[in-house]
Amino acid sequence: MSKSNSDDHWLVRPKTIRLLWQIFAGILALTVLAQFVIKIKGYVGVDGWFGFGALFGFAACVAMVLFAKLLGVFLKRGENYYDEEEDNA
Repeated sequence: MSKSNSDDHWLVRPKTIRLLWQIFAGILALTVLAQFVIKIKGYVGVDGWFGFGALFGFAACVAMVLFAKLLGVFLKRGENYYDEEEDNA
């Protein structure tokens, strides 16, 4: 039998997950909008643009995920990798 949503841990309830996404999106928006009040001095030129930190962070995250996928192609082992060694012994 399935448990009701009230029996689940509060972090896995769909309502709580939705609320956390909204809170984190609001914090991100406030952080980016704070650049209207707090002027950022760019040292390279590009880093002084509006929203550069958010864009750079997103691009870095995407780059890390793509690099991990590429690395996985080279480091991946077969499904029976450990079984083959036992058969040869």
